[in-house]
Amino acid sequence: MWRNKLILACARISTIHCESVQNSAKDKIILALDVPSAEHARRLIELVGDRVGIYKIGLQLFTQCGPAIVREVQASGAKVFLDLKLHDIPNTVAHAVEAAASLGVHMLTIHLSGGREMAEAAQSRSGQTLILGVTVLTSSNDETLRETGIQSPVEEQVLRLAGIAKDLAGVVCSPLEIAPLREKFSRSLRLVTPGVRPTWAAAGDQKRILTPAQALQAGADYLVIGRPITAAPDPAQAAERILEEINAA
Repeated sequence: MWRNKLILACARISTIHCESVQNSAKDKIILALDVPSAEHARRLIELVGDRVGIYKIGLQLFTQCGPAIVREVQASGAKVFLDLKLHDIPNTVAHAVEAAASLGVHMLTIHLSGGREMAEAAQSRSGQTLILGVTVLTSSNDETLRETGIQSPVEEQVLRLAGIAKDLAGVVCSPLEIAPLREKFSRSLRLVTPGVRPTWAAAGDQKRILTPAQALQAGADYLVIGRPITAAPDPAQAAERILEEINAA
C-alpha cells in the first residue's frame, strides 16, 4: 500500500511541476492585440484564452475602443499591457499615466526619448502600474536613427536611453540588445522584448529579431508576440507551439 501511495504522491508532484512550468511560460508571453476592433480582440481572447498571461492593447485598438476595451480584457481574467508609448511634456505625461493607472493596467509604456524629467513625472503618478521605457523601436536600425539626427548605432542609443529608466520598472528593447542591457544593468530592469519570431514565422517588418527561446536564454523577462499568433490559421495552436518552444528552452 505504501508503494501505491508513493507512486500517487510522485504523480501529483509531477503534475504540479508541469502546471507550474506551463504557467511560468504563459506568464512570459504578452499577446499583442494589434487589431482594428473590439470584436476582433474578443475573438482572439476566446481562441487563445489563458495560454498567455498578458494582453497588449496598443494605439490602434485603444484609439478605436478607448478604456472600455481595457476593462473588457481585464474581465477575461488577463492582465493588460497598455502600449501607448507616451511622449509629451512631463506634466501631460504625468496626468496621462495617472489616468491609465486608474484603469488598473499592469504595464504602460512611455518613450525614453522624452528625457529624464518626463520619465520621473511618469513614475511619480504610476501607482501600482509598471512603467516601461521604450528605447529604440524594433522596426528601426542605424540608418533610421541617422535620418532623425542620431549618429550613434542602435545598441549605443539603447544603452543611453536605458540609463534614463533606472527608476522605472523596466525597458522595451529588441532581442539583440538584451545581452548588453543585462551586462550593464544586471537584473535591475525588467526587459520586455518585441521583435520575437518563432522559427516557423515570417519576420515581417521587424529588423532586429530572435526566436522566443533565444530571447529568453539571452535574459528577456517578457516576450511581446503578435502576428505569429494573431495571423495564424489557428491562434490557439500557434500559442501552444510557442509555449512548447519556451518550455524546451
